[in-house]
Amino acid sequence: MTDTAQGFRSGIVAVVGRPNVGKSSLVNAMVGQKIAIVSDKPQTTRRGIRAILTTAEHQVVFTDTPGFHKPRTPLGHRLNEAVEAAVDGVDAVVHVVDAAAGVGRGDAFVFEHEVAPVNAPKLCVVNKIDRVGHHRLVPQLAAAGALGEFAEIVPVSATTGEGVGLLLELLVARLPQGPLLYPPDQVTDQTLETRVTEIVRGRALELTREELPHSIAVEIEELEVPDDPDATVRVEALVLVERESQKAIVIGRGGSMLKAVGTGAREELEALLGRRVFLSLRVKLLKDWQRDPRALDRLGF
Repeated sequence: MTDTAQGFRSGIVAVVGRPNVGKSSLVNAMVGQKIAIVSDKPQTTRRGIRAILTTAEHQVVFTDTPGFHKPRTPLGHRLNEAVEAAVDGVDAVVHVVDAAAGVGRGDAFVFEHEVAPVNAPKLCVVNKIDRVGHHRLVPQLAAAGALGEFAEIVPVSATTGEGVGLLLELLVARLPQGPLLYPPDQVTDQTLETRVTEIVRGRALELTREELPHSIAVEIEELEVPDDPDATVRVEALVLVERESQKAIVIGRGGSMLKAVGTGAREELEALLGRRVFLSLRVKLLKDWQRDPRALDRLGF
């Protein structure tokens, strides 16, 4: 592969939308692997994550963003700031809406604040079409078109993959010709420490279900990756909660919940790293961390 080949295209694409419309699932589907954690809880994504797709003809750098919303906490304000930073200077923007939940005021809010001001091609993705019949999809496509001026409106299902290939073709066609922005074998700009924290948090979100989706954060205490590829990677991490009552939920009866989180996260980390992983998790109270600017600084938000 060469990034100097005539016709090679490259660019940065911001993927935006209100919470829980499937932005992370869509990014993962387009790059063909899990880069961003996914759950059915709003505001699962808390950082601007770059996922990189490289072929012989193009390199697309997708910026997966937190859901843009009307914030109620200092964390919420910082998540919105991450979205605003992510759309600055991009080569295209994808506005994701949810066909199943319906296009509404929250989508109009996102378009007005984060899509309309962008001086780049704008595409609207109507996601989750696998959950609606044709008679329900048509009005949602019309509602998406009424949000504002889009170069394309594309119905897709990030879950089944329907429409994802077409979306990618339409995006690449609108990217400028240019060189590689990242090495061809790089799939994300996240550090290993960030990927570890996100994998642990993703497993905790998945297993604790409804109880405390927004209250969980993860902090790495120790991450040791030996040079010897046959040696075990050691990870010690804290699962942080906001209230004492939440500790019992994360730990579970006899430690069962924390063990399940650790087992699932360890298996995912071993698949990512291609080697054995020793993962030690502890649960710690960090009171009202979402509202504490010092705690947010400490956790990298």
